[in-house]
Amino acid sequence: MRTPHDELRAGLREAAEAYEPDRARILARVERGMAAGPEEKRPRRRATRPPLLGWARVAGATAAVSGILAMGGYALASAVKSDETPADPTVSVSPLPTPSPDATSRAPVQPAPEPSGGNTQDDKPSSTPTPTPEASNTAAAPAAKGTEDGPLWSDGSVDPHSNDFWAQSNVTIKTSEQLTTLTVELKVAETDGVTSAGAWRSAPEDDFELTVAERDGFLVYTWVLKEGRTVWPGEYVFAGQYDHTRGGRDAKDDTYAVTATAAGEQRAVKGDFAGQDSNDESDEGDS
Repeated sequence: MRTPHDELRAGLREAAEAYEPDRARILARVERGMAAGPEEKRPRRRATRPPLLGWARVAGATAAVSGILAMGGYALASAVKSDETPADPTVSVSPLPTPSPDATSRAPVQPAPEPSGGNTQDDKPSSTPTPTPEASNTAAAPAAKGTEDGPLWSDGSVDPHSNDFWAQSNVTIKTSEQLTTLTVELKVAETDGVTSAGAWRSAPEDDFELTVAERDGFLVYTWVLKEGRTVWPGEYVFAGQYDHTRGGRDAKDDTYAVTATAAGEQRAVKGDFAGQDSNDESDEGDS
């Protein structure tokens, strides 16, 4: 709501902005004043006064113009200055101290545990102890009796591309139904200087958590399907890679175990790897 003071201020500003001095008319009057003395025929005794009178008129007109311009500039400056100053300086100060100590104390407490429990397991697979979910899944699953259980089938083999210094053990699984949980464990006996050289799987990498650890004389590779992910029907390979001393390595002590959930039922399979002697016998039979 505008006060009389605001209306007066606005009127002065509008008047100052609307005022435009007629410079041509003022100069014309000055010129007429200067030329009026010599053109008019006056008595001889007043011949000396017109110049002084003409200059007085010029000075008066100039002073009047300067005064008008000064008043207009002052009015404009005062109107602009008054508009720049805030009408109520207390309005910007009043809404300042609104945060309450309760809100600030609750904010850091509530969101902190929620994201840490949901996402850090994916970002830090090494720090999260995967044996805990493995133990719970294995305990709930029935004891594996062989390489096949319902829709789940498995096989273990040493990759044919292995050489005298490096080898790869493959665990192949097939499922005819969708799996909602899956844990694959590969145990490589730490013989002949076995050390881990990596691992891979044909299933999507982001769907699994991988841990590699040494336990009870074995190099253990474990893949655990993340919560909320599924494995579609098909064939998948989980491979552990390792270095060893020069020469052929016997994989007779290596084993694997797989637990899964298909159609709400727990499934479990297990197996081992062919030893070096059996491979030699198969080669002789082929020859």
